[in-house]
Amino acid sequence: MGFTILHIEDDEEIGSWVSEFFTERRYKVIWLKSGHHALEHMEQMDIVIMDIMLPGLDGYTVGQRMKQKFPEIPIVLLTARTSIEDKLQGLAFADDYMTKPYHPDELEARIQILLRRSGAVSSDLIQLNHLRIDRKANRILNEETNTEILLTGKQFHIFMYLLDHLNQILTQRQIYEAVWNDPYIKGDKTLMVHIRHMREKIELDPSDPKIIETIRGIGYRLKI
Repeated sequence: MGFTILHIEDDEEIGSWVSEFFTERRYKVIWLKSGHHALEHMEQMDIVIMDIMLPGLDGYTVGQRMKQKFPEIPIVLLTARTSIEDKLQGLAFADDYMTKPYHPDELEARIQILLRRSGAVSSDLIQLNHLRIDRKANRILNEETNTEILLTGKQFHIFMYLLDHLNQILTQRQIYEAVWNDPYIKGDKTLMVHIRHMREKIELDPSDPKIIETIRGIGYRLKI
């Protein structure tokens, strides 16, 4: 199961694509176009992402009321307001403040950080698209099929090294030397072959990988 997000946004286009983005990544999204009934949904939420400029009650008022009643639930403010005064006012109660435009991958990364801090996500349990990774048990579960993904020793070592450097671009040399403990020889295809076989196991569509990204001419990145 993914986590539940309360998304408060009155703009139809923004609200739609943010909701679709997180739904595709196995979050449950409750989308409201105003904050009037937000408190009624809070008990089932793991995190809130909301605009400041809302019809009726503004995001500052709604967010303050949420934080007073549900202080443990993280709030991310998403807004076009960039002044330091607005940021300080928002961060007086919110846990993060992002200005528009923003990239959804960055928003998801920030949400994962806040979920870990709040205790909703164990540091041993990581949700990565359709994968649920239990680092303590060394298990990777495909939630689409509800089956465990079995990697070879080298594949698992590569995957965990990429996971330890989540969202970072790593060179082929860095990965090879960390996993094989041998000097990397330029042009060696060993790592590339292992990555290809890993994608066949962990990607929904290996021909269009969404988890292990190839950075042309450099190496790879595990994306969230």
